[in-house]
Amino acid sequence: MTESAWIHPDPQAGDFDVDLATIAPRFVEAHRGTPAANVRIVLTIEGEDAERLERLAAARGEKPAAVVAGLLRDAERPAA
Repeated sequence: MTESAWIHPDPQAGDFDVDLATIAPRFVEAHRGTPAANVRIVLTIEGEDAERLERLAAARGEKPAAVVAGLLRDAERPAA
C-alpha cells in the first residue's frame, strides 16, 4: 500500500488508480508525445531573491528563466 497521495511529495504508482477508474472512457483522449515538447514550471521568487535574480540576469545579458535553468544544470554537475 502506498502513502497517501495527499501527503507524499510525489505521486506513487497506483495512487490515482481508483480515481482514474471512475472516468468514463468517452472523456479520455490518448495523445502521442513529442520530443519537441516543453515543460513550463511556474516559480515564485519574491523580495531580495527576486531582485538578486534580476541583477544576475541583467549582468549576464540573459532572461531570469535562463539564469534559473543554468543554476539547475550546474546543480546536477558533480562537485570537483
